[in-house]
Amino acid sequence: MGAVVGTLTMQTKQRRLSRDKADDDLEMTTVCHRPEGLDQLEAQTSFSKRELQVLYRGFKNECPSGIVNEDTFKQIYSKFFPHGDASAYAHYLFNAFDTGQTGSIMFEDFVNALSILLRGSVVEKLQWTFNLYDINRDGYISKEEMTDIVRAIYDMMGKYTYPVLKHDAPKQHVDAFFQKMDKNRDGVVTLDEFIFSCQEDENIMRSLQLFENVI
Repeated sequence: MGAVVGTLTMQTKQRRLSRDKADDDLEMTTVCHRPEGLDQLEAQTSFSKRELQVLYRGFKNECPSGIVNEDTFKQIYSKFFPHGDASAYAHYLFNAFDTGQTGSIMFEDFVNALSILLRGSVVEKLQWTFNLYDINRDGYISKEEMTDIVRAIYDMMGKYTYPVLKHDAPKQHVDAFFQKMDKNRDGVVTLDEFIFSCQEDENIMRSLQLFENVI
């Protein structure tokens, strides 16, 4: 999680937060895409107006047009994983942020997802994570989909992890997850099975929390 937030706010933190409202409103009209009003975003998310202004300035620093395409997202994300290949995981993460499947992420998409991941309830976070793993958005997680995501995470972590990861580590990880999650043994995991399994198993929650660090 810190990767996305950090890159989009690192320059923002160095700026003064004392600009008046007129300046803030003016900033939000000078990009190609104008985000929804602060009042509406404040109502939709768990962020205050001031927090939204800070996030927006960071977002605009990286994306002056107000819109992030997948290539730009991958470039930003890869900066935080120099020893691995983050392109595959960034692709899946981009699709999870792009809820409207428009091929781009706007500020509204960014802060709505961030609100869930940082300040949402456990169930809300699990629902978001389920959608990340449900690559084809059919309402189920298949073993192949989970393997693709987990392998992408391992690729992103690179060769310099400690302890050194075995080649078959992603498969072992997915097999263990499915053994616990696929309650009716039909070969797929539903949202209910996913949430129930995560909540009842501390090891799974701990694993997901570790993966949260790379979101």
